[in-house]
Order: sequence, then structure tokens, then C-alpha cells
Amino acid sequence: MREIVLDTETTGFDPESGDRIVEIGAVELWNHVATGETYHVYINPERSMPDEAFGVHGIGPDLLENPRPPEKGEVTLKDKPVFAKVGQGFLDFVRDSKLVIHNASFDMKFLNAELRWMGLPTLPMDQALDTLAIARKRFPGSPASLDALCRRFNIDNTNRVLHGALLDSEILAEVYLELIGGRQPDFGLSTSAASAAGGGDDWRPTARPTALSSKITAEERAAHDAFVEKLGENALWTRA
Repeated sequence: MREIVLDTETTGFDPESGDRIVEIGAVELWNHVATGETYHVYINPERSMPDEAFGVHGIGPDLLENPRPPEKGEVTLKDKPVFAKVGQGFLDFVRDSKLVIHNASFDMKFLNAELRWMGLPTLPMDQALDTLAIARKRFPGSPASLDALCRRFNIDNTNRVLHGALLDSEILAEVYLELIGGRQPDFGLSTSAASAAGGGDDWRPTARPTALSSKITAEERAAHDAFVEKLGENALWTRA
């Protein structure tokens, strides 16, 4: 099963009001394991960068109303490709894989607006899996931001000084695995399965009331005994 954990950074909150995507980051999972394959691109939004958005992600000081030279860690955007140059490559990467996104409606709204403006196929909402909704359902009433979930699951996010699409995708991949049952989700015994076994939440495995019968034939046992006898009294099988 192929899944793509994805995040975007934007100039604001509403593409229909002129806001655009400035960064896309994504990591590939195969059967809930990161493959090392990633997708990452910075995008020239062809517009100015609001101070509020710049304060969140630190991208595009050259697009501010009062441009200035970039400081360490800041990314300029005037020399980056526009979305029309990367849209098809993005679709080729995600294909029809499930998209794991924190607050999926926000990112999907922007992605589909950009794709629609290009005349490319949009992404159906049912292709997205919203980890924010999963977290709110699993921990009702508790904070469900990415930072809050990192604290809950003891995931190191000390490098997350500013929002960044690729780093946030890598962190979200770890959070997602915890949300669905741990880093090896398919190996866990669900509560429903335990209850069906008759023990409820406190079920533990016990010894069989009757031992399983041996599958070794009499001929095989005789051949083994003859082999051990040839090894002498110091053979491992003769020790108590």
C-alpha cells in the first residue's frame, strides 16, 4: 500500500482571494514504512508575500513589500519555478496514492485551485486522509496541532523553528504511524480482537489445556536417536 504524507506552505488562507502555494513537501510510505523517496519544490507565487505568512514559514523575503537580503535559513522565491512548471510533476509523483495530510481540507483546497488554473485533473477529497480529524477523534478535547501531537508521542521536532513543508511531512509521517497504532501498526492486537477471544481488555495468552501432538514420525525419531548415539556421551542432546 503506497501512501504520500504531504504538506504545503502558502501566502495565506484563501486561493480564491489570490493566495498561492509557495512550497510542497511529501514523503512516500510503503506499507507504513518510509521508502526514502521524497518530493520537494519551492514555487514562485507570482505575487507579494504577506508579512503574516512570512512570519510563519520564513520563505520569500524577496517578495515582501519591503524586500531585503535573505538571512540564514530563509529561501528566496523569485528564481523558483511557477506552479505551471511543476504541477504535472507533482501529479506524476502522487498518482492515485492515499494522501496523508494534517488539516487536509486546507492543503487540498490550495492544490486543487492551482491544478484547476492549469487545466490539470484535480484531486478528489476522498483521496486524502486527514490526521487532524483522526487525532481529534482519538483524543477528544485535547490539542491536536502537529506540535502537540509530537509532544504526546515524544517525537523530536526541535528542528521545527519555522514551518517547512518537507520537514513537516517527515514529522507528520511519524505522528501518523503513532495515530494508527504505533510504528508497526499491523502487528498490534486490537481491543476488538482481544474481546472476541473472550478476555476483554485484560486478555493475556495462557498455556494450552492440551499440548499439541508431535509431528515427528517414528522413523524420524529412530533416525535421530541413532545419529545422537554415534556422537557419544558428550553429545548436546544427552546433557540434562
